[in-house]
Amino acid sequence: MERNEGILTLKDTTANPAPLGLLGFGMTTILLNLHNVGLFELNAMIIGMGIFVGGIAQLIAGVMEFKKNNTFGATAFTAYGSFWITLVFIWLFSRSEMGASLKPTPEAMGWFLTVWGVFSAFMFVGTLKMNRAMQIVFGSLIGLFALLAIADFTGIEAIAQLGGAVGIFCGGSALYTCVAQILNEVYGKAILPLGTK
Repeated sequence: MERNEGILTLKDTTANPAPLGLLGFGMTTILLNLHNVGLFELNAMIIGMGIFVGGIAQLIAGVMEFKKNNTFGATAFTAYGSFWITLVFIWLFSRSEMGASLKPTPEAMGWFLTVWGVFSAFMFVGTLKMNRAMQIVFGSLIGLFALLAIADFTGIEAIAQLGGAVGIFCGGSALYTCVAQILNEVYGKAILPLGTK
């Protein structure tokens, strides 16, 4: 807290929550898309990552972004954190006896992914005022949602695998952005470039 000419000014000393959110998004996206390219089956590892790292860690980062007065970060991290928790709920509920009759059709999942792709496209517009790294994360995310939605609508496995490859790139770019923000702050200079704003 600082006092200047009788005016009380609060100084924000909280840490940057974006690396935590990017970590949650990036790592979980990479692991799910390693499944999408066919390296392994959907399993408890992805479900655990989806709930705790992709979901809860991003929700925490989103709430912290509200404190930072960052509408973009708050919306992105709470929305995508909620996406991961919703996706895991769909997987688990669809496999239970109670939810088997409510299991979404591939067409329904296609629409689910389409809506998230449209949201991501609007968020991408916001990144045009940010650094190049964030533009790459959101640009590749649009491609990921589009390819996975098309794969659900058409049933063509090769499109899902291509989407998986794009997803690995997308998650990797988010992880890079996370690490760059951390290291650049720790060293006080651009150790890993993020691109100009």
